[in-house]
Amino acid sequence: MNDLMMETGTRKMTGAQMVVQAMKDHGVEHLFGYPGGAVLPIYDVLFQQSAVKHILVRHEQGAGHAAEGYARSTGKPGVMLVTSGPGATNAVTPLQDALMDSIPLVCITGQVPTTLIGSDAFQECDTVGITRPCTKHNWLVKNVEDLAEILHEAFHVATSGRPGPVVVDIPKDVQFATGTYTPPNLSRALQRYQPKREAERGRIQAAVELMRSAKRPVFYTGGGVINSGPRASQLLREIVGLTGFPITSTLMGLGAYPASGEKWLGMLGMHGTYEANLAMHECDVMICVGARFDDRITGRLDAFSPGSKKIHIDIDPSSINKNVRVDLPIIGDVANVLEAMVSIWRDSGAKSEPAALEEWNTKIARWKARNCLAYRQEGDIILPQHAIKRLYEKTKDRKTFITTEVGQHQMWAAQFYGFEEPNRWMTSGGLGTMGYGLPAAVGVQIAHPDALVIDIAGDASIQMMTQELSTAVQHGAPVKVFILNNQYMGMVRQWQQLLHGNRLSNSYSEAMPDFVKLAEAYGGVGIRTEKAGDLDAAIDEMIAVDRPVIFDCCVANLENCFPMIPSGKAHNEILLPDEASDEAVANAIDAKGKALV
Repeated sequence: MNDLMMETGTRKMTGAQMVVQAMKDHGVEHLFGYPGGAVLPIYDVLFQQSAVKHILVRHEQGAGHAAEGYARSTGKPGVMLVTSGPGATNAVTPLQDALMDSIPLVCITGQVPTTLIGSDAFQECDTVGITRPCTKHNWLVKNVEDLAEILHEAFHVATSGRPGPVVVDIPKDVQFATGTYTPPNLSRALQRYQPKREAERGRIQAAVELMRSAKRPVFYTGGGVINSGPRASQLLREIVGLTGFPITSTLMGLGAYPASGEKWLGMLGMHGTYEANLAMHECDVMICVGARFDDRITGRLDAFSPGSKKIHIDIDPSSINKNVRVDLPIIGDVANVLEAMVSIWRDSGAKSEPAALEEWNTKIARWKARNCLAYRQEGDIILPQHAIKRLYEKTKDRKTFITTEVGQHQMWAAQFYGFEEPNRWMTSGGLGTMGYGLPAAVGVQIAHPDALVIDIAGDASIQMMTQELSTAVQHGAPVKVFILNNQYMGMVRQWQQLLHGNRLSNSYSEAMPDFVKLAEAYGGVGIRTEKAGDLDAAIDEMIAVDRPVIFDCCVANLENCFPMIPSGKAHNEILLPDEASDEAVANAIDAKGKALV
């Protein structure tokens, strides 16, 4: 029996040992977690090894967001470990966040012993039931002999096809029990979930034909390009170069095509650029690559890009025709589809319609001439746009990763920080989770210890997870928190001003902490800047410090984020700053005064 185990690679070990061994076998180097009674056997095994480094967070939600940042910046799965009951329920927010943004996340939760399940035992909850709607799949392991295969399947499901979060719920008695560990390459579970990676070549050929005849084409790209890996981003750049088509991106897709690229239109959507949104509205062929037609992109569905033929490339069949009916669906891995598309375009000698494309580019140039992101920095008061622009200029030549919280600062970061490479931009897109940025930055910094990692934050949002600065200090992660401090919940205040008669209900940030003292209290460094003339030197100081920093950048209180497409409106109803008086916005929204959410 022992000889057979040696030949097959199987071994006898406890359930807790299986958990750690599975992490090693799947290349996990860092684990984000918080201990508790129901996972102590696993923590005991972690203590006795050094291959998997545990990063102790201060809140289970922080563990999830840190794992998300780690995953998004590396392309590897992020892994978190939490205890039962409140540990598991605190993980729900990052699980839903990862589900909506397609982030590979493996969450291992402890559970009360199997004999106590259903008895309302101390720190018991129905983890599988609670997390079923916010995971790709989840498991409750009741037999130690099933544990190894489930763990391998969990990593496989999280990283295959459209990435996403999974949960493995392990009762404490299963962690103590002894069973047989089977290595990943012997697991039958890996064969049960096999997403379609290769698309039908005929469909790709049809797409090329449609693209060849296009007169007003546009590439609409999303986070799926980045999830597909570096090769997908390179191939995207190649097909754009071959076709000469303009390209725009969702919030999650920034960096897949360089912001300095000749064909770049900027981000599209609710706070996207004038030229990107108008191009989407007036195009005749739309090539959607790894995006999901969410409401912040489409605006009013019945007025969304009304005259276009739509090609949709996605690995997730459930995304096809979910929100928008498309003319040519192509199901497959983005990199594989783009590689075939490049090959067919070249081999067939396909060429775009030169006269039509020139006319289309001329029209786009007129839209760009509106200079929709223009701002005027005058005097001492720092405009938030100017703060982001200066941060970009000071850090663009370094290996820099940007995370954000959620709000106006997030949109300004997307508008004014130019991303040239994929996996450098980590933000909460679908769920819009305030508190995401700081723990995500910690996860990124753990993965890239020599890089500059900056969390662009708002004064309200940063307070959701400020305690994770303690995690950064403990683990020597010199993250920088760059707060655009306008003393409001900025986006809430903007909507209230423009859509609710300027009734600022509970959006003013009262009883604000002194962020400099707060940073120092945690063992970090605090910097405050109030004047535009001091900004560059202060940013230089922040970069030079090899410790966690909170940079309190005091900006104009009532600056609004434009362009803006009011809810329920089409792309061609976009509002620019010079059109965005209260009266203009009031006329632009529905008579019933719909809120943006």
